[in-house]
Amino acid sequence: MSEPFESDVPVPPRDRREHGGASARPNDDELELRTERERVEAGVEPYDSADVPPAADAALPYDRTEDPVYQDIEGVAARQEDEGETVPLSEENPFPPTRYAES
Repeated sequence: MSEPFESDVPVPPRDRREHGGASARPNDDELELRTERERVEAGVEPYDSADVPPAADAALPYDRTEDPVYQDIEGVAARQEDEGETVPLSEENPFPPTRYAES
């Protein structure tokens, strides 16, 4: 003899205008939910996808100063300033610095 089916999914109220047998218009969403929960209970599926929270609720804050590329660029700029490679443009220095002497 089969065991009675029990589920924590609430059963919607029956339409009193329908006969007592199976509904002529089954609720597909309810059927899908019950099927998925039955599969989890039977061990066919490892978990119910409705019970899993989303991967991330909100985007994590991004600090660009923590980026290794940004830190490398800042390091190069600081070295160039310390060695006097970068000077403001003026009457005495009308052109930006070149790298011809380094190579």
